[in-house]
Amino acid sequence: MSALQGDGLERRLLILAPVGKDASLVEAMLRKESVACTGCADLESLARELERGAAAILVTEEALPRDGRLLDIIGRQPRWSDLPVMVLTRAGADSAVATRALQTLGNVTLLERPVRTTALTSAVHSALRARERQYQTRAHLQELEEADLRKDEFLATLAHELRNPLAPIRNAVSLLQISGAAQPSGQVWEMMDRQVEHMVRLVDDLMEVSRITRGKIELRKHALDLADVIAAAVEASRPLVAAARHKLKVTLPPEPLIVEADAVRLAQVFSNLLNNAIRYTDAGGQIEIAVWRDGGAAMISVSDTGIGIAAEALPHVFDMFVQADARDSRAQTGLGIGLTLARSLVALHDGSITALSAGEGRGSEFVVRLPLAGEQAVRAIASAAAPRKIPGLPRVMVVDDNRDAADSLAGLLQVLGAEVRVTHDGQAALDALSAFHPAAVFLDLGMPGMDGYETAKRIRERAEARGTLIIALTGWGQERDRLQTAAAGFDQHLVKPADLSALRAVLASLAKERPQPAAG
Repeated sequence: MSALQGDGLERRLLILAPVGKDASLVEAMLRKESVACTGCADLESLARELERGAAAILVTEEALPRDGRLLDIIGRQPRWSDLPVMVLTRAGADSAVATRALQTLGNVTLLERPVRTTALTSAVHSALRARERQYQTRAHLQELEEADLRKDEFLATLAHELRNPLAPIRNAVSLLQISGAAQPSGQVWEMMDRQVEHMVRLVDDLMEVSRITRGKIELRKHALDLADVIAAAVEASRPLVAAARHKLKVTLPPEPLIVEADAVRLAQVFSNLLNNAIRYTDAGGQIEIAVWRDGGAAMISVSDTGIGIAAEALPHVFDMFVQADARDSRAQTGLGIGLTLARSLVALHDGSITALSAGEGRGSEFVVRLPLAGEQAVRAIASAAAPRKIPGLPRVMVVDDNRDAADSLAGLLQVLGAEVRVTHDGQAALDALSAFHPAAVFLDLGMPGMDGYETAKRIRERAEARGTLIIALTGWGQERDRLQTAAAGFDQHLVKPADLSALRAVLASLAKERPQPAAG
């Protein structure tokens, strides 16, 4: 048995030569060449030693099994491995055994006996060098896995840090929304809510980056008015339009056109088309968005008076990294993926996009066709408005060391009809528990001192709070985080910034479970 350990085991030669003196002679010969060798008495011994680690195998023709067992043993190697196998054959014509080994075992070198020492050592050293290159590839793949893990950890932390400042913004916007703020404040909170939602989706994209690079973007479809999507795209691109002194015209049909779509992704399509038109149109040009119905489809055209597209370039404008003439400075201002992304997103909405141009210097037009939603989706939009207040809400407690997040959430819950107590650390929450008797606790996880997990555990230990609903409200939103809070005794897990519909759902369940007073 070899006394080698660690890397030494992976750099040795295993010798299977159970008949005659081949094993001892070869070992003696190679040890003079500083090659670490381990002799194996049988195939089972070879399998055990190979499991521990080896760089190559040297086997005599007589020891080759005829039943495929050696192939099975080699097949257990990891995917990166291409184990070198050297076979010492009998002198003379090629035997059927040696030929079969050459055909089935993969990385095989045949050495006819009697073999010269220089030929044997040269073959062995070549095999060891080839195996060393495999080890280098393996090391690189481990490095890649570690980098991928660090990337995931970084994205999770970044998402958490971005969600924290978003939480008070979302709560304040929701508070403005349900309090019935008058114009123009109403316009302000609509814009803020839309932009916050966009930021939240961008954070979600960070968490899904590996899926996006594989072209697997998850859409969140619901029935929506296409005019709202166009308005969002125009709002996002308006600063660029103003900077270029372009004239932007928007033509919408008199009736709403309802589509089943992801509002943010679809707005991204038209924003990309607008930005493309802005970039390739000289200052003071004209850009137009026109929307109309065509049977069961909605048609959206984005046209400009810009540099146009040459006839030979039209079939390639949607290809990845394709841009206008590289001599044009405007081609250097983007990555060349905007139109590719637009086509992919339109296709995910079961639509199509076409590029049109009369030629260079004569402007361009991109036409998107989207299927219209059915009558059921149209009716759903009409009945989507939710009541401002939820009747019968019990007491709730908000526990968060971020005072802005805690206070803004408390204000929102109060407007919804709840009686709220705010505390900013775990001990203060425990101190207030007996006197306040909350039916639910919205609990932050990452508090200094006593964190949310410890606070939840101590709440559960209180007899008077065993029926209390404990809701994790945190910036950590991966599946493993949800499993961790569930295992720690939390009833629900909301990710900051929790949107209004999620909070309504929680509070509505509390109101439903609360016994109503008898009529007098």
